[in-house]
Amino acid sequence: MLKLFEYNWRIREAWFDWCREVPHEELTIDRVGGVGSILYTLFHIVEVEYSWLRVIRCGEDIVVKYADHQSLDQIQALSNRFHQEIKQGLHSLTNRDLDNEVSVSWDNSVQTVDDILHHMVAHEIHHSGQLSIWSRELGRQPVVARFLD
Repeated sequence: MLKLFEYNWRIREAWFDWCREVPHEELTIDRVGGVGSILYTLFHIVEVEYSWLRVIRCGEDIVVKYADHQSLDQIQALSNRFHQEIKQGLHSLTNRDLDNEVSVSWDNSVQTVDDILHHMVAHEIHHSGQLSIWSRELGRQPVVARFLD
């Protein structure tokens, strides 16, 4: 499972690099078929990953606001800041932990750690696909999202 997280992190960094070549105005326009703009989508990817890990590790989510992270540099810094905690949290999990059930406050559900981890990976891949569509709408090549080199 860790390889899939590493893949997502590598692709996310490539999207940050891709964004550096796009005017800020294009990054902030609300787009059809997603959660909002390109920048908000990157923020959403980072925030959701961190929220799920917090729920797994300690059962408590910390709300991070987009209003406080509206530039590419701020979102990338947030991603980098959370990265170490997420990586350590993933490395600390054992096979026995995967069957643990976790209460999810934002939708009053109970999920297994294993299901949450799979959801976390799929969530980022889903949004990376949206970013790819939007990049083509801008007439640009999307990030190459290959798991195998």
